[in-house]
Amino acid sequence: MSRNQRIGLLVAAAVVVIVAIGVAVASGGNDDDGSAGTTAQTATQTTAETSTTGTSTEEPHETAPAEPAVHRIEIKGGQAVGGAQDIEVGKGDDVTIVVSADAEDGIHLHGYDIEKPVEPGNPATFKFTADIEGIFEIESHVAEDAGRDPLIGKLTVEPG
Repeated sequence: MSRNQRIGLLVAAAVVVIVAIGVAVASGGNDDDGSAGTTAQTATQTTAETSTTGTSTEEPHETAPAEPAVHRIEIKGGQAVGGAQDIEVGKGDDVTIVVSADAEDGIHLHGYDIEKPVEPGNPATFKFTADIEGIFEIESHVAEDAGRDPLIGKLTVEPG
């Protein structure tokens, strides 16, 4: 192994150790099961193997599913700020829609027949699994009663 390769390997190992220490400190630094040391050792070994062979021997691993997006709609003066929002999801997705308003209102998600009250400081949260395909309107009952366009959003559920 040449001098430059040894220096490169030492630098890579030092970087891994610094990152491992940063992670340990950020997580509170009190890992009771000792996994932080194992992680640092595994990362150092993987870096060393990658540096000397040019390929990584790390096995692919499962990642946690991403948190579903929270779709937000704001109502001011009985109208959706920025116009009616288009929300697109796939069948089977977990859906969260939060509607806030500057006045009391009743919000209705057609097709799923979910209706929730909303008032200043107390948003309406719609949380459900999208198990019906189609296009569904989300409407304000106050806007409808006032003769304005009640549409504040449109939910599109695509086939899974």
